[in-house]
Amino acid sequence: MGRVPFFKMHGLGNDFVVLDFRRGAITLDPTAVRRLADRRTGIGCDQVILLEPPRHPGAQILMRIRNADGSEAEACGNATRCVADIVHRETRADRVRIETAAGILEAEALSGGSFAVDMGPARTGWREIPLARPMDTERVDLAAGPLMGPVCTNIGNPHATFFVNDLETIDLGAYGPTLEHDPLFPERANIGVAEICNPRTIRLRVWERGAGITPACGSGACAALVAANRRGLAERRAAVELDGGTLDIAWRGDGHVVMTGPAALSFEGTFEADLLSAG
Repeated sequence: MGRVPFFKMHGLGNDFVVLDFRRGAITLDPTAVRRLADRRTGIGCDQVILLEPPRHPGAQILMRIRNADGSEAEACGNATRCVADIVHRETRADRVRIETAAGILEAEALSGGSFAVDMGPARTGWREIPLARPMDTERVDLAAGPLMGPVCTNIGNPHATFFVNDLETIDLGAYGPTLEHDPLFPERANIGVAEICNPRTIRLRVWERGAGITPACGSGACAALVAANRRGLAERRAAVELDGGTLDIAWRGDGHVVMTGPAALSFEGTFEADLLSAG
């Protein structure tokens, strides 16, 4: 069946296998995605990113996102920076427009390998998250162990952000799976646990929907900043410190959230196409 080229990239340790399907695609069902994402028998990643020709006339590229469990995600901030880096390397354009299931995301290349991405407007209505029933999204009726009353936000995908006094005491691996699949979230949810260090610094860990705990989650960092500001805990711009590093997040006056951080190419390679159909 031949060999398939790929990029291995990451944003603050949130890692991706990037497949370029702009000149021809292969079949990639959920089982094949799980095989690629497997860290023992595949390449290993949090998400598989598919690049395709854009359908929107204003975009330069179409990005599709598959979680490690084979499910589809609408948005991924760290992956968006990585895709912007690919297009920037190809075209030298400082501004890149990326088509996603969450809409067109605009990225700007900055110095030092960083990119600023307009993640679009933060959506806070219960239908927009979405939640299964009407509820005040600033303090949602949901709890698991020491986690309770999260703020829910949609940053292209659904997020629930819990605030705690000491993040290091929270076993996110124990509570994340249950909360992700709570019936309140018909499309599941990314689960963030945040500690406010000061009004301009937030410490965050994220259980990512379909992938588990990741070193960084760009859309989760955006959701945490919006959630903290809605609660009166942080300013509209803050540094969000994740296990893999720090993102600069700003919630602009027009409602859009801008995320700034690095993108990195780890290596390029090829794999046998048989891997996608191996028993």
